[in-house]
Amino acid sequence: MSDLGLLVVLTVLPLAFGFWAQWKVKSTFSKYSKIRPANGMTGAQAAAAVLRESGLPELQIRPVAGRLSDHYDPRSRTLNLSADVGQASSLAALGVAAHEAGHAIQDARGYAPMRVRQTLVPAAMVGQSLWFLPVMIGLLLNMTGLVMVGLVFFAAIVLFQLVTLPVEFDASKRALVALEGQGLLVGDEVVGARKVLNAAALTYVAGFVAALGQLVYFFLISRE
Repeated sequence: MSDLGLLVVLTVLPLAFGFWAQWKVKSTFSKYSKIRPANGMTGAQAAAAVLRESGLPELQIRPVAGRLSDHYDPRSRTLNLSADVGQASSLAALGVAAHEAGHAIQDARGYAPMRVRQTLVPAAMVGQSLWFLPVMIGLLLNMTGLVMVGLVFFAAIVLFQLVTLPVEFDASKRALVALEGQGLLVGDEVVGARKVLNAAALTYVAGFVAALGQLVYFFLISRE
């Protein structure tokens, strides 16, 4: 395959998939943000209910700025919800809030992939900062060894994103089980929440595919 073909298959197409995944999650979230659950609960209230049922009533739920910036922080053991989720009463809000509560439950239960991901955070951050320069300089100067150093850093990012996949899928599974099992959502409401979480999962898949494609691409062209 030509260099142009490699570029298209390993970088351009995965990036296009990533853009589509981002559009998909935003459009799906927007659609189900307009549909209120029958119980009228906000995302924060639903997250609190899931945490109570899971034996974590003391865990703090805090507001955070930004849109779709919701996350669980294992360092401070806090659930951080944006206004579109924590303060909103919608199927999308309950799905996302319960998903983040799922991460808190993973942390409390010692879920192994989450532990591995937390261990990889420093390596991934270093890799994010340092991979590009040695790869570019190595390619310009035809120094394969220097390229390999950069790709080792980049491999840490790819590994982090790979381990992220089961963590995110499991959190969504826990969320849907909790929402339906506790009667917080019923019938088609569960279907709506599932669509929001499935769309969000695509962004993690796209991120991994794009990173893996870049890693393979730079490795292959460095061997020419």
